Amino acid sequence: MTWTREWVSVRASILLTFAVAILSIIVGLVHITTGGVDSELAAVVPTAVRRTVGFTGTLTGFTMLGSAYALKSRFRIGWYATVVLLPITAIQGLLQVSTFSLPLVGLSLISVPALLLNRSRFDRSFSPSPTQLAAGVALVTAISYGTFGSYALRDEFSGVTTLTDAFYYTIVTASTVGYGDVTAASELGKLFSISVLLINVAAFAVALGVLLTPAIEAQLSKALGRMTDSQFNLLDDHVILLGYGDLTEPIIENLGDETQFAVVTTDEAAARRLAERDIAVLTAEPSDEAPLQQVRISDARAAIAATENDAQDALAILTAKQLSDDLTVLAAAMQRENVAKLRHAGADRVISPAEIGGRLLANSAIGKRDAEEASKQLLGEDSD
Repeated sequence: MTWTREWVSVRASILLTFAVAILSIIVGLVHITTGGVDSELAAVVPTAVRRTVGFTGTLTGFTMLGSAYALKSRFRIGWYATVVLLPITAIQGLLQVSTFSLPLVGLSLISVPALLLNRSRFDRSFSPSPTQLAAGVALVTAISYGTFGSYALRDEFSGVTTLTDAFYYTIVTASTVGYGDVTAASELGKLFSISVLLINVAAFAVALGVLLTPAIEAQLSKALGRMTDSQFNLLDDHVILLGYGDLTEPIIENLGDETQFAVVTTDEAAARRLAERDIAVLTAEPSDEAPLQQVRISDARAAIAATENDAQDALAILTAKQLSDDLTVLAAAMQRENVAKLRHAGADRVISPAEIGGRLLANSAIGKRDAEEASKQLLGEDSD
């Protein structure tokens, strides 16, 4: 099997990262529950290290899940984080010295080349919104307030003697679990506990809202027939359909599941139908620059303009060629006299469905065998 661009792709890098993250979590949990599996290398690794790597492996797995989601959005910071975390997961797998950790080590090592080969694909800079910054600052401030405040007032509590106790008390209070092993021993301690509860619950509510907002926006985008960020960020070596017409559905069927594609159309009803089928669609004018840049025309392998309006197709072709001169552009001319015009607009290849259909019908009518076989092949029928 050759290492083609399709094989070592952005999608492969992201899927491998998700797989390593999930496997790291599973192996870490197995190591915690079983205490590790004895092996010949167990004597080389200190017991304290073997006990610790189970917890750190699980935490690393959850951290890598975050970096995988950053990769999914093409963020460069996600690439850097994953490059750092992959060797860590491999080392933790080796330190766990069990048969369960061997797949984790292997998968971590396999993921590195794919990630390095696609470094240039993760080119988006992460610029957190004011809401995200506010949520992060609020969460850190609330936890810090509870931790350092309870430690400073440790004489007012029973069960708080170290910073770890204070942090534990803050998290338990903020989550409203309240185990009861740390309690306020004075009026001041009770008032402080109330303030910690209110501040942390509010901070966690804000952070949760920030996390849920993208998911809500994704559902709204789907209902309105629009692409989501996660969809068009994953487009690579894809085909762009410039507009929606009678030929669009046959084109989609023949592209199949193995070829990535996106549709840019002003037809909102068609866009909603495509979105319901999980097809990447952008409700916009295909002759505008912004939507074509949004569907990553610079990374596309080809563009197809095949609507019933040859004039609009010509404008879309001009824009596509202006944004990506080496892009292969295909067009369908509804009027035979527009074939040359679409070529002048920049189309690399132009077909006339009416011309092709007329020739096939005429040749079939006069009994030409090759014409009959060609028509059956085009229609997906088995030849005799």
